[in-house]
Parts: sequence; structure tokens; C-alpha cells
Amino acid sequence: MQRVILWLRPGTLDRYLLAQLMPPFLVALSVVMSALLLERLLVLFNLLTTGNSHLVTFIGLLATLLPHYLGQALPAALCVSVFSIIRRMSQNEEIDVVNSSGRSLLRMIRPYLQLGAFLGALSFLLYGFIQPHARYDFRSAFYFASHAGWTPRMQSRLFASPSPAMTFTADKVTQSGSELYHVFIRDIKDGEEHDITARRGHIRIADDGNAVEIELEDGMILTTSADDPPTVALFDHSTRYLAHAAQVVPFRQRGEDERELTSPELVARLVTNDTTTISRLHLLSELHFRLARCLTVPFIPLLATALAITRKRQRDVIGLPAAFIIMVGFDHLMQMAHSMAATGSASVLSIWLAAFVFMALCVVPLLYRSGVFSLLRAKLENRLHTRQTPTGNA
Repeated sequence: MQRVILWLRPGTLDRYLLAQLMPPFLVALSVVMSALLLERLLVLFNLLTTGNSHLVTFIGLLATLLPHYLGQALPAALCVSVFSIIRRMSQNEEIDVVNSSGRSLLRMIRPYLQLGAFLGALSFLLYGFIQPHARYDFRSAFYFASHAGWTPRMQSRLFASPSPAMTFTADKVTQSGSELYHVFIRDIKDGEEHDITARRGHIRIADDGNAVEIELEDGMILTTSADDPPTVALFDHSTRYLAHAAQVVPFRQRGEDERELTSPELVARLVTNDTTTISRLHLLSELHFRLARCLTVPFIPLLATALAITRKRQRDVIGLPAAFIIMVGFDHLMQMAHSMAATGSASVLSIWLAAFVFMALCVVPLLYRSGVFSLLRAKLENRLHTRQTPTGNA
């Protein structure tokens, strides 16, 4: 137990390496997250503009996507940041200084291995508990945003009657019929006639999603009735309800997709053999897929370190592309093994086979770079020479 505590306790070198790693790690994480979110951002922007949804809806949808892409961005950011730090230390011969003090390459990157283990545990929480709920929340929010009811598409100088008591028109209409200029509205309610003029109006779905409203700016309301004299009111901003939105069918319950189930829920369905909505193969494949991805994260610093070390007076330009190819290839291989295991074309062992291949690609190059293979070969040659020497003398 004391050895474990001493191994976990960071030293001066460990704190230095972690301090060097944090800035590039945060930058790489931000860049990778932005790149992954870019495609979905375009889809969400299109939903926001064509459906006249609120900005709050867009932000909510974006927040539900963060756990999914964070699980993909963490391994990539860890690989890039470790690679950049080790490459700089290799070029500045800092690694030689550390080795001359009696510390091996594996001892030097110990804080990065600990960080990888921490990110692996964090990935287990993301894949097994946070992402399933976030995936369902995104699908539910996207469903309601896409079926929030009708929004009238106005045309310039045409009259619209969202209800028998209301008629309105506008001299100029833009933004696919949602942005209006020089608006006129006649609304008859409770025996009173309200004639409204406004310089500008904007049609959208109300915050509760149950009505269509128009926001008016810089206008005047003329109210007339049979009993009272006419009154005039000026306003800078006013909101009027045009009509009730169509009722949206409630979204389905969570759990009809195995990716929406947490890891304990997957295990519970496997134990109880609950395969009414999801087959056992899909449940088993999803569970093994999550575990395998989490266990491979701590090996990423080994791969980045092995590919970042360069020979003296030689510039190696294939290290980072090679790491990128291995990471992307491993992700695609895992996805293919996951799909094959879910459909019954292969066993779940194919998922672990892909994971073990990736682990081997991480460990073997580092052992070669650290000179372990050369040391073993030297010991083997020395042992063979020792055995052959007496026979030669005789």
C-alpha cells in the first residue's frame, strides 16, 4: 500500500511535466471539440432559423451534445498534447538529461500515465452514465424543436387571419416570412377593436411552445368600442399572441436504444434477460464496447511518447500523422467490431481483439524506444556467449 502511495505522489519532475502539458491539452481539447461540433452546429443553426426557435433552444441542444463529443475529444487531445511536449523535450535533449539522472523513459512519463488513467475513469463515467442521458435529451429536445407547431409564412402586402377575430399584414417581409416591417394588425376582442401599427415585428414560437406570437417594436394601439371613446397608446415593445400552436405528440420514453441506457441498466437487462425492445446481442455489444474504449485510454500516452522521440540531428515528420492514423484507424476498427458483434456476424471478442491490437501498438514502440529490446538482446547474447565459452576452451 505504501508503494502505491509513493507511486501516486507527484515529484518535482512530475509537477513540471504536468504544468507543461496543461496548456497544449486545453488548446487541443478546444480545437478538437470545435471541429467535432462544427457539423452539428450547422444543422442546429438551420433548425434555429427555419423553425423560428429561440436561442435558448439552440443552446440547450448544444449542451446535450457536449458529453458525446467530449468522449471523443479527450483521447485525441491527450495524444496531441503528450506528443507535443515529448517532441519538444526530445529536440531540446531534456530527455537525455532525465535519463542521465537514472530515471527511465517510463518513469519520466509516469504523470502522463496517471493522467491517462484518470481520463479513462472519466471516460467510463461519460460513456456509462452521462452520455446515455445526454443522447436521449438531445433527441427529445430536437424532436420538440422540430415539431413545435406551425409558424405562418407571411408575404409582403398580403393579409393573414390566424383566427376569426384577427387579421394582420405587413408592407415588407424577410427571413422566410418571420421578419415583418410596417405591420398592421386588427384584433377584435371582448367587444373592442384594437388597431395596431408597428415599425417592425418578428413571428416566433412562444417560450412554452404552445402558441405563436409576434413581437412588435415602436408602434401604436388604437382601441375603439361602442361604449367608450377611442384611446391611443404608444409602445416601444409589445407581444401579441397570434394563435395556439399544434399539440405535439409526446416523445418516446428513454431506453428503446441501447445507447440511451446506462451501464448498470445494460447489466440489469442482461441479467434479467429483458430483450423486449433491444436484442441481447445489442446490449452485450454496447457494454463491451464501452468497457474496451475506457481501458484503452491510459495507453495513449505510451503511443504519443514513442512516436514523438526523434533521433539526434534528424527531423521526424511522420510521428504525428502516424499517431493520427493509428487513432482514427482504431476508432473505425472498434466501430466495425461493435457493429459486427451487435448483428451477430462476430463475437464480442472481436471488440477486445481490436482493443488489444491498439494496446500492443502503444506498448511495443515505446519498449523499442526505451531500449528494452536492445537490453534483452544483449543479455541473451551474453548468456549464449557464456555457455559457449567453456566448450571452446575445452
